[in-house]
Amino acid sequence: MEAIKRTLRDSAALRWLVLILISGITFGTYWFQDFFSGIKPLMITEMGITSSQFGTLIQWTTWANVFGMIIIGGIILDKWGIRLTGIIFGLLAVGGAALTALGAAGTFSSDVDSQLWTMMIGRLLFGSGLEIMCVIAMRTIVKWFKGYELALAMAINMGFGRLGSTLGQALSIDIGAGTVSPAVNFAATLIAIGFLMFLIYMIFDVKLDRQSKGMAIDADDEAFKFSDLIKLITNKSFLFIALLCVTFYSAVFPFMQYAPDLLINKFGFTYNLPENGDIILFGSKVFGNLSIYLGLFIFALAITLVPSNIKSKNGKIGSVIIILIIFVAFIYSLSDTLSLWLKNGPKTASLIPLGSILFTPIFGKIVDAKGRAASLMILGALLLIFAHLTLSIFDNVILGYLGLLALGIAFSLVPAAMWPSVAKIVAENRLGTAYAVMFTIQNWGLNAFFKGIGWVLDKSNPLVVAEIETARANLEAQGLSKFEISNKLQEMQQVTHEIQAFDYTTPILMLVGLGVVAIFLAFLLKKADKKQGYGLELPSGAKSARDLEIENEANIQ
Repeated sequence: MEAIKRTLRDSAALRWLVLILISGITFGTYWFQDFFSGIKPLMITEMGITSSQFGTLIQWTTWANVFGMIIIGGIILDKWGIRLTGIIFGLLAVGGAALTALGAAGTFSSDVDSQLWTMMIGRLLFGSGLEIMCVIAMRTIVKWFKGYELALAMAINMGFGRLGSTLGQALSIDIGAGTVSPAVNFAATLIAIGFLMFLIYMIFDVKLDRQSKGMAIDADDEAFKFSDLIKLITNKSFLFIALLCVTFYSAVFPFMQYAPDLLINKFGFTYNLPENGDIILFGSKVFGNLSIYLGLFIFALAITLVPSNIKSKNGKIGSVIIILIIFVAFIYSLSDTLSLWLKNGPKTASLIPLGSILFTPIFGKIVDAKGRAASLMILGALLLIFAHLTLSIFDNVILGYLGLLALGIAFSLVPAAMWPSVAKIVAENRLGTAYAVMFTIQNWGLNAFFKGIGWVLDKSNPLVVAEIETARANLEAQGLSKFEISNKLQEMQQVTHEIQAFDYTTPILMLVGLGVVAIFLAFLLKKADKKQGYGLELPSGAKSARDLEIENEANIQ
């Protein structure tokens, strides 16, 4: 035991430094995954694509993973380790992002179909690396935080991911300055920076492995067998949590790609902010707007971490009061700006991941301290249903705001409870395969709904599609440039209303059904856990009935 205590993972400072380094790739990949949603209307007007084609572009992110790339990567991770697997799949993500940027810039061809094909291939390569890098991040966090603040660490890592999603959605239109290519270039650069942070992390990973060699931390490193995979997918608790994963994320991630456009079409939100709607910092509205999100993220971390590191009860209460006062003052100082943001599609849609930025670390702390993971998943599924009902069948903007906020909270609850639960169900040396199986099943749902929402949207709005095509043809006949056509079509849609608004009711109602299925699966998971004794309702570090049974068997032997 003394030898184990001398490893790097027992240093709190080093654990949290590792978390920051590994969260760099999480931040970059989530930004690149979701930033297109902020420029969807621009892509339709500037590039001339349809909602269905947009859905196809996003869908290509999942194709390799639908056919088992993540499972292959997970097995490679369990056999070859974090470092080599990270280099291989990190380079895939970086290369795919770069190719997408080249396609958006028209480097190989200015023809729209050629641009789309280049971007789709880039998204395919990016997607092949994306999910494995997310698996590696989770596997790394378990390696460094198991027995410590595991749920909180996972929640903060997810918080970095949600921050990437939020900023990608909200700032891509500002970065692009009214054009598509600069926003794609910036997103691709973030992937490269995240990969460099992962390479720096590898220095610590090497040292930890050297320290841990022959100790208990590596005692269960057995060679992977195909029977392990069969055993995994026939485990009821794992199967239910994997199916819950696909139904929940299929109702969230695809929706996020369409949320800004939904708000513009359904509630008449703006696409571009007025001149006084931006915060200017260092002469840049991108830096200024970024500072708002970073401030909210820092608040989320402070309200979670500061009170927990103060011993006295009065000190904890005092720290919470001080943080809340600072937060209220921060929001009040930005009230004029935020009032404009809440009428803007891309900025308001960022409430979804913004809610998770605020609440995921808090819920992670609750799961660590109180448990109740399965119960929190049930609550998250209920919020999911409420959110999509308010955004589909109701036309009340206040309900719309509440729906987005509810979706953000659900987006915090379920992941904060789900991912640490997998580490209770599956042995650490098989977590790579377990997370890979979950991400693969998740990609089946994402593949269907990324494309499905766009396809259903076009099919349920044939007149709108025809009006856009006709208007585009007339403007092209006038000899206008792509940029001029883009601006004119936006004006016809959002100002003069010569082109009808898209009706999103039918595609979003599909997602309500996924919420119903998610509740059913969460109840089944809670029931299965009672029988199998993994302790999903117990706090982190508490020994489950299964743990005690294994200890008793070991003592008898």
